[in-house]
Amino acid sequence: MVSLSSHFHSTNYYLNRNNNSHHNHNFRIKHYVSCSAQPTQTNIKVVINGAAKEIGRAAVEAVTKARGMELAGAVDTCHVGEDIGQVCGMEEPLEIPIINNLTMVLGSISQSKGAGVVVDFTEPSSVYDNVKQVTAFGMRSVVHVPRMELDTVAALSAFCDKATMGVLVAPTLSIGSILLQQAAISASFHYRNVEIVESKANANDLPSVDANQIAKNLSNLGQIYNREDASTDVLARGQVLGDGIRVHSLVLPGLPSSTTVHFSAPGEIYSIKHDITNVQCLMPGLLLAIRKVVRLKNLVYGLEKFL
Repeated sequence: MVSLSSHFHSTNYYLNRNNNSHHNHNFRIKHYVSCSAQPTQTNIKVVINGAAKEIGRAAVEAVTKARGMELAGAVDTCHVGEDIGQVCGMEEPLEIPIINNLTMVLGSISQSKGAGVVVDFTEPSSVYDNVKQVTAFGMRSVVHVPRMELDTVAALSAFCDKATMGVLVAPTLSIGSILLQQAAISASFHYRNVEIVESKANANDLPSVDANQIAKNLSNLGQIYNREDASTDVLARGQVLGDGIRVHSLVLPGLPSSTTVHFSAPGEIYSIKHDITNVQCLMPGLLLAIRKVVRLKNLVYGLEKFL
């Protein structure tokens, strides 16, 4: 579709009159209208699967406010039938009820013009089937489900290659967390001693996804860290991940989610820290993922590919 934009132009010509001249000069105004054809952009239709969760509610608000996007559906097993805007505590209802059937939501919007994206905040066990359903309706998926098995990711990748349909699997949506990981990789070429200290308000999933990812990244560089006490079995020294990287997890109610990577060399200590105070920090990364996945024709693992 195209739209026509019109512009009115007025051009004035002022010519001096010379009373002594035999020629009579006139004052003239010339008007003309020009039209140009410009393509109109259709909003990305976004469905939030897991909309009643804390991160799902934040995603609903972020998508609603984002330019070039519109919320097209909300899926969850909680608050079924309730307006998602009211569940999120928004000032006005969105007139979009929470539905516990993903296929029903996909069918209702599959004929809409423009790209469609389903954001998956569900569980590792349901991701593969969810992506297959979404792909069958010609839509893309952004998957943020921690602790996904690598076998599931590999199976999804093979499926996306056959279907020529894009999926973005993002273990983290925090841009700050990704920048910390990138800084840690750079530092690892200059230091041989490294430890990770993390803090959380609860003891779920320790070591955290971020700590595991950092250790994995540093262990793929062919280096062995902390050689001086690599063989110690003292529990207070923390859990060893990868190539000798030790992780210490501090859990206290009220603590923010924090990750610090400490590097050291003779005479210096280099520390990189990232704190997460609430789920809002994930929304810029989520919106970036939605905008990028509509152009993909295969599976991409990690939001860092687009930073």
